[in-house]
Amino acid sequence: MTPTRHPRSARLRSAAGWVLTGALVGVLVWFGWPSTLGGCTTLTIVSGHSMEPTYYTGDLVVSRCGVPATGDVVVYTPPGVDHGRVIHRVVGGDAAHGWAIRGDNNDFYDPWRPTQEDVLGIAVLHVPGLGRVASILLDPWAWASLLVIAGGVLLWPSKPGPDTAPPTDTGAERPLPEPVA
Repeated sequence: MTPTRHPRSARLRSAAGWVLTGALVGVLVWFGWPSTLGGCTTLTIVSGHSMEPTYYTGDLVVSRCGVPATGDVVVYTPPGVDHGRVIHRVVGGDAAHGWAIRGDNNDFYDPWRPTQEDVLGIAVLHVPGLGRVASILLDPWAWASLLVIAGGVLLWPSKPGPDTAPPTDTGAERPLPEPVA
């Protein structure tokens, strides 16, 4: 005999599941909300060789807002360059007068001295190679190709299945042969 469960305990478990799911989604939104939408997280796909051997082209770097210190890798928008991003290491300076920044593979400093307003985030997570996959998802031609393939799959005529096959000839309505005299 199986024990019966009390309906109230089932409702409590269901409610607890929803609360746990809501809390998990809240944490993911809090930590993953992009800076472009007013959040604190910036995803950057590395391009170039200036940060080798720390980061290579195609690596994905996640950065979070904060005040950088010397030695931190930061993502910043160069002053006067609206949509550009640079990911380099802070080697000196301060928030008020601007930081001295350069790439790990460079023997010269960046021409900009970004201030706190220019810094999008401090690198906190590095995923090698994931940027190559992510860059495919950012390509409009990739999305157009996927839509065409999906449309083709949906619109392609299918073979008739066993339920749609024409009826087989059972011979019930076949005329009788003429008698031979």
